[in-house]
This record gives sequence, structure tokens and C-alpha cells, in this order.
Amino acid sequence: MNAVKQYFLATMFLSLFFVGLTNLLASSGTQSPSVHWDYEGELGPDHWDRLVLENWHCKIGDMQSPISITITEKAKLDEIIFHYHPTPLKIINNGHTIQVNYEKGSYITIGHKKYDLVQFHFHTPSEHVIHGKHYDMEAHLVHKGDHGHLAVVAVLIDKGKENAFIKTLWSNFPKDVGTEHIVSEIKICAKHLLPKNTAAYYTYPGSLTTPPCTENVTWFILKTPIEETKAALDKFTSLFKHDARPIQPVHGRVVKESN
Repeated sequence: MNAVKQYFLATMFLSLFFVGLTNLLASSGTQSPSVHWDYEGELGPDHWDRLVLENWHCKIGDMQSPISITITEKAKLDEIIFHYHPTPLKIINNGHTIQVNYEKGSYITIGHKKYDLVQFHFHTPSEHVIHGKHYDMEAHLVHKGDHGHLAVVAVLIDKGKENAFIKTLWSNFPKDVGTEHIVSEIKICAKHLLPKNTAAYYTYPGSLTTPPCTENVTWFILKTPIEETKAALDKFTSLFKHDARPIQPVHGRVVKESN
């Protein structure tokens, strides 16, 4: 009887552990490698709600991203202060985009809140639409704060002159999918991905733009775009033809715009 009871308790413990682990991964924006999704077809955005429910046991809510920004509320917003430091290039083709993982020690502060830079990646075309305009590309610098809350700084990218920082990344595209490549002889600094003007931005509460679409993100979309050549944009789209989630309903959220 004791053995049966112990087995039952152990089974319950393991079940609760794995449910908790799943929820933790979802809340931090970490994706399970066994869950497959895409930007089109049966695994595309129209079916993400089913995938999220089946694999993360949660529903997609009413504060989803990206959105189309048309109406804003002007406000005096805290400055985003960037504390970015050089780090060895750690680059991965995760099957959906090119992602650069960042070593600990770089962060942003907004008011009294601090968020550590975890990684940055790219979407084409831009996921957010600004006053009716889709930019050619959008970079997301993902930062993690206390209790797993995320702050994502979005950098809009227009077709134009060559960008030396992006050229370095593109010169080290991994040929295989799913493996992080560490190019220790190359040091990068994410500050070179930022426009000169970082004081002007839009901000709103939203979500991850990929499954599990967790609503634990504050978005900071820099108003000043950077540029990249058509050839460089074409090189990215040769690997990822389209990796942007469709626009989501605003559902009454207020988008604040810096004065």
C-alpha cells in the first residue's frame, strides 16, 4: 500500500513539475524546440491559437503584437538609456530568422526599471506598421526584466545605404539551422544597430510576435529608422522570404508617443 501511495505521489509531483516548467518557459518567451510553427500554411499565424493551446496550455489574448500605429497619445516619456557593451558574435539561424545571442552585462534602463539584453533578431517586412507604412525590415532587441517581463526595442530599417554592423552579421550567416555559432574573433556591440536619435519612440503593452505569443512585453519602437542596402535585404529574404506576423487588433490599447 505504501509503495502504491509513493508511486501515486511521485507521479503527481512529476506532472505538476512539467506543467509548471511549461508555463515558465511560455512566460519567459522561450520556445520549445519540439513545437513547429511557420508563417504560412497549416502551421501559419491563422493556426497559432491552436498550437499555443495544445503546446503551452494557454490562450492567445487581446493584447497581441504587432499592431498598426495610427492614433497616439503624446506624453513625456522616460528616456531609454542604453548600456551596451561589446560581446563575441554568437549567431544562429533558428529556422525563422537570424538571431544574435548576447552575453550578460548589457542592459537598458527606463525610469527606475532595468532590463538585460538577451538577444536580437530580424523580421521582414517590418512587423509594426507606422501611419500606414511597412518598413523593409525590423530588428527586435529583446530585454528581460524582473519577474520575466520583457522590454523589446524595435528598430525600423529602410532601404538605403550600407550598414556596416549588419554587413558583419550577414557575412557570418550560419549554413545550418538550430546551432549557435560562436565567432570569438569578432566582437560586436548592439549600439551600432541603433539610430542616432533614440529619444523619440512609441510604446504600448503587447506580446511576443511568435508562439507562444505571451502577453508580457512592453514595446518601445524607435521612430528614427536606420538603413540597409537592397542587396543586404535580398540576402536575408533569400533565407526568410517572409517572417512577419500579421497585424493584430489594438483592442482599445493606448499607444504613447514621446513629445
